[in-house]
This record gives sequence, C-alpha cells and structure tokens, in this order.
Amino acid sequence: MTAINHQARFVFFLILSIIGLITAWVFNGIASVTGQNYLDAWFGSAVDWVLSLDILLVAIAGSAFMIFEARKLGMKRVWLYILLSGVTAFAFTFPLFLAMRERKIASVSKSNVGQKSERTSYLSDP
Repeated sequence: MTAINHQARFVFFLILSIIGLITAWVFNGIASVTGQNYLDAWFGSAVDWVLSLDILLVAIAGSAFMIFEARKLGMKRVWLYILLSGVTAFAFTFPLFLAMRERKIASVSKSNVGQKSERTSYLSDP
C-alpha cells in the first residue's frame, strides 16, 4: 500500500482555489465595468443554456458532496463554503473545501495510527 501525500494534494487544491478566486475577481470586474448583463450572457442562446445548466448541476452535485463529506469527516461550517460560492465563485470554494478536506483526512489518519476502524479504512489508500 502506498502512502497518500495529503500535503501535496492540499497544495494542489489550494492553488486551484486561488486561481478560481482570481479569475472570478478579474472577469466579474470586467463584466461589471463594461456593464454586461449576466442573464443575457448565461441564457442568451442554446449553447449558453447548455453551459449554464452544466455548471449548475456540477455546483449542486459538488455542494451535496461537500455536505456529505463534511458530515462523514466531522468538518464544521461546510455551509460557509456554499454561501461563499454565491458571493465569489464555486471555482474558488470547491477546491478550497477539497484542500481543507485533505488537511482533515491527514489529521484523522495521524490520530488513528494503530487503530483500525471504518473511518480509517475509508481514509487509507486501497
């Protein structure tokens, strides 16, 4: 069995999160300054509908995953990630949640060294 490098995963997801936040700030800023209409941009054509609904369904599934995983791992205040996604971007909050999830899994794995339970078997690499 190979060891999981939780620190590398944490950094990877944190970098994605930062990129998601920066792109949201930049492009929302551009859209606001140029007076673009979000509803027209999101639902102006059939292609826009496909992309918009695709993103919406991914956000719903990702939010559900965050809630389920947070409960399973004992992570608190997962609702903040979901709330923040409405103010910033899901491209920021979902990878941020995944980074914090890696940190939690690493701490649970360290605290359960030598113990075998359903939670530790879930956290170990197959």
